[in-house]
Amino acid sequence: MANSKTNIKLPTVDDLFTTQAEREGMNGERVQLIPIENIQDFPNHPFQIRKDEAMQRMVESIAENGVRIPGLVRPLPNGQYQMVSGHRRKEACRMLGIESIQAIVRDMTDDEATICMVESNYQRESVLPSERAFSYKMQLEAMKRIAGRPPQNNSVQVGQNFRGTTSRAELAAESGKISTQIQRFIRLTELIPPLLKMVDEKEIALNPAVALSYLAGKEQEDLLETMQSEERTPSLSQAMRMKALSQEGKLDMDAIFKVMTEEKANQKEQVKLPKEKIGSFFPKSYSIKQMEDTIMKLLTDWQRKRERDKSLER
Repeated sequence: MANSKTNIKLPTVDDLFTTQAEREGMNGERVQLIPIENIQDFPNHPFQIRKDEAMQRMVESIAENGVRIPGLVRPLPNGQYQMVSGHRRKEACRMLGIESIQAIVRDMTDDEATICMVESNYQRESVLPSERAFSYKMQLEAMKRIAGRPPQNNSVQVGQNFRGTTSRAELAAESGKISTQIQRFIRLTELIPPLLKMVDEKEIALNPAVALSYLAGKEQEDLLETMQSEERTPSLSQAMRMKALSQEGKLDMDAIFKVMTEEKANQKEQVKLPKEKIGSFFPKSYSIKQMEDTIMKLLTDWQRKRERDKSLER
């Protein structure tokens, strides 16, 4: 019997180590050289393009080596593209007069693009509180919308995702932060822009800022005016008191002024005596507590002597 020759297609390495869905996804993507003028920024992009040292290093790197990592875009119905990841690379190219950029073209829904955009920007060297706040909010809303679209054999509605946990818990797991921390950052989106800028510039700490986010817009504007006139920022306890007054409907300009002009513990004048300056007046065996007690006793005796001298002068 003659051996019959059959045509058998052997699996490739990609076939062995990728799933069918992954292979289809790779087939749907392509790297293209796209004119920068045809790439639109992501709408409401929460991450700023700062002309800082990191940006300067990127410009220098691209000038020397080109764009080594392609950007990520998605095609739009009008023939243009929308930038998902690579806004800083695109800006660096624009600054250098480079007219086109290599980019991966991927078909994505609005929500898929939002999640991808946020996650790719978390890898930046520094992320401002305001950027984290709005990006968390955008990502959470996108995840909720995706979670609210159950497959045909699933009746689960909005609020649950594919693994049965809330979207915020899923976001917390992916970002490495607990759910309450994410919610606190999202609260910052309720601040008026000038107050949020002060949080970014570290003039207002995160905890007081979260408490202030519960104030109504007009109350925040009145607070800002008071802060500017009195040249001071609220402590956590002051912010919490104003939040409570706001919830009671009692936070007007007078109440804000009263709270803000209270002397904070960290603003009280203090007299500090370094050990190096006073140590020579005490035995070497004396502790700090013994030095303080001795100083207070001497001051008490001095005050009594002054009072006696005053009584003799009368």
